[in-house]
Amino acid sequence: MQRRDGNFQGAAGHSVYYQIWTPEKPPRGVLLVVHGAGEHSARYAALAGYFCAAGYAVAALDHIGHGKSDGTYGHMDSFRHHLETLEIYRQRLAAEFPGVPMILLGHSMGGLIAGCFLLEQQHQFAGCAFSGPAIKTDLEPGFLQTLLIRLLSRLTPKLGVMQLDPAGVSRDPKVVSDYTQDPLINHGKMSARFVAELFSAMQLIQSRAAEVTLPVLIMHGSADSMTAPAGSQFLFDNVGSTDKTLELYPGLYHEIFNEPEREQVYADLLQWCDQRLG
Repeated sequence: MQRRDGNFQGAAGHSVYYQIWTPEKPPRGVLLVVHGAGEHSARYAALAGYFCAAGYAVAALDHIGHGKSDGTYGHMDSFRHHLETLEIYRQRLAAEFPGVPMILLGHSMGGLIAGCFLLEQQHQFAGCAFSGPAIKTDLEPGFLQTLLIRLLSRLTPKLGVMQLDPAGVSRDPKVVSDYTQDPLINHGKMSARFVAELFSAMQLIQSRAAEVTLPVLIMHGSADSMTAPAGSQFLFDNVGSTDKTLELYPGLYHEIFNEPEREQVYADLLQWCDQRLG
């Protein structure tokens, strides 16, 4: 396996960091990873190694305002910037691996980005896998709270209003410890604009889920306290895909790829990808 990294110009002129892991032989597929809120691409190195051993190239970027990319930690000016940046990166990958089928993998907020991205670009992929996608959340505000967040988003867009609890990431104490000590992870609050844009995107994919028709795999830990498993059930029930699979893992927390049962989760994802590539 070989790894290389670099930067490209994403939406709104931001410098965006990326990584690509490639197998020794020409890849049979490309797995495009879209990470979650507050984290970064390097946290998928183990998954990349697993897939490279199976003949896949794995590509990931750090979202604007995340990891080693430009932007303000915990803040986004527009959710749209994530979609535009992902499309720029997808085009780069398509040029580098011409004719190689691509599968999209979105975790948490990355699952929300992936879902909205499919509304425009699903014809570019052989399938899409979701891991704990942020389609719904128990943290979702009520009507009055939503109005307040929208108001704050306009008046004080960078005001911190919501913070994630690291304890919900994994049942593995080492994973939680590494998470809390990782300097590239945003440990502060998400801004009012960030939260407002996130919930607006959730409403979008909920209202247009039927437009998603490519093969989808939806994976979620049943004990996830960060994104609601009910959101994955909703996505499964409402996508227009005829080829769709829902895997609920009993007792697993939010980051199913970092749980003690990660090897089984890896294997399930790889088997699904292999089947979609024929």
